[in-house]
Amino acid sequence: MLDPKLLRESPEVVRAAIARKHLDVDLDTVLALDAAWRAQLQEVEALRGQQKAANTAMAALPKGTPEFVAKVAEMKAVSAAAKEKDTALKDTEEKWKQAMLTLPNLPHASVPAGRTPEENVVFATHGDITALSPQAVPHWEIGGFDRLFDFARGAKVTGAGFPFYVGDGARIVRALLQFFLDEDVQAGYTEVAPPIFVNAASATATGQLPDKEGQMYETTPDHLYAVPTAEVPLTNFYRDEILPEESLPVRRCAYTPCFRREAGSYGKDVRGLNRLHQFDKVELLKWVHPATSYDELDKLRDDAERLLRKLELPYRVLLMCGGDLGFAQTKKYDLEVWAAGQKRWLEVSSCSNFEAFQARRAQIRYRARDTGKPELVHTLNGSGLAVPRVLAALLENNLQADGRVKIPAALAPYFGKEYLTFG
Repeated sequence: MLDPKLLRESPEVVRAAIARKHLDVDLDTVLALDAAWRAQLQEVEALRGQQKAANTAMAALPKGTPEFVAKVAEMKAVSAAAKEKDTALKDTEEKWKQAMLTLPNLPHASVPAGRTPEENVVFATHGDITALSPQAVPHWEIGGFDRLFDFARGAKVTGAGFPFYVGDGARIVRALLQFFLDEDVQAGYTEVAPPIFVNAASATATGQLPDKEGQMYETTPDHLYAVPTAEVPLTNFYRDEILPEESLPVRRCAYTPCFRREAGSYGKDVRGLNRLHQFDKVELLKWVHPATSYDELDKLRDDAERLLRKLELPYRVLLMCGGDLGFAQTKKYDLEVWAAGQKRWLEVSSCSNFEAFQARRAQIRYRARDTGKPELVHTLNGSGLAVPRVLAALLENNLQADGRVKIPAALAPYFGKEYLTFG
């Protein structure tokens, strides 16, 4: 959520910043609701002042006197007016709160201008894409792929985008997850095993609601949401809490299955492991001091990049332009690996800074040492990493002439073999 003070004092700054995200936002309605709420609040407070004054005057008058009776009548009239105004105030306040939730976070000054993904900036590259397997093919065309990654039976049991992983298919997924978690813990993150369902308050705190209702699976009658990412339960770990300043930064990592409806997905983007409704991912999350949040973003990105380097995967880093920046982010980097069979880049991680946007919604604060006052933390998160597309690139880039897949040296101890076979 944006700072209401910023909205009131600099509405044109907010309007221009939202325009950089190329979003259609009814800022005028939010401003009108804010003005109405503040005006009604003043009226209610004035009536409460009159009630207090009438009570004081009554206490000084003898009961039963004409003056006392007149004050009683006056107080009843004021009380009725205050009650009516207070009801209207609460209604306006609720509308204002809901309208505030429709305002996106503002992009950082370093975010490049642009409307489409094609206008994202290549920030860095690593590895040689020309030195990969000459026999690479799209992973779903590898002989025996369906024996390890059974999409047909997954579709029968659940639906499209819910594959079975069988034998070495399951083993390689487990190996990747354990590798990611071990590396993240060594980098200073504390591992957490969070719930994989969250309530609406949690999804609202991180910005999934009211922005992404159509992308999440919701249960009935409990109205819980299957997590689209571990970011949601992890961020809410400290909801409505105040941390000591000396505890910052706090770093956590978590593995969860992730569930996304991916409504409207089609074409080459959904072939094979490219886009699933259920997939496995390790998430990195930080609660940090505002003064260090952009340094922490660079460190977060490097933590995700290190995993790709150890897996010997060529990758590039994109700095997202305003139009391709998410609703809640102020700045975001995407990491994309090269898939030699498809001859295209596949996103495997997003590393984002939300500044105080999520923290204000979730009321996650730290107590400042110098003033003793609670202040909002900054939150950051990144994928470290998402399994399916990493696996797709590993299968394609390391495919051997005999149909086996060479396992990177860093991953082999977790997999237990040097080669994955499809037989």
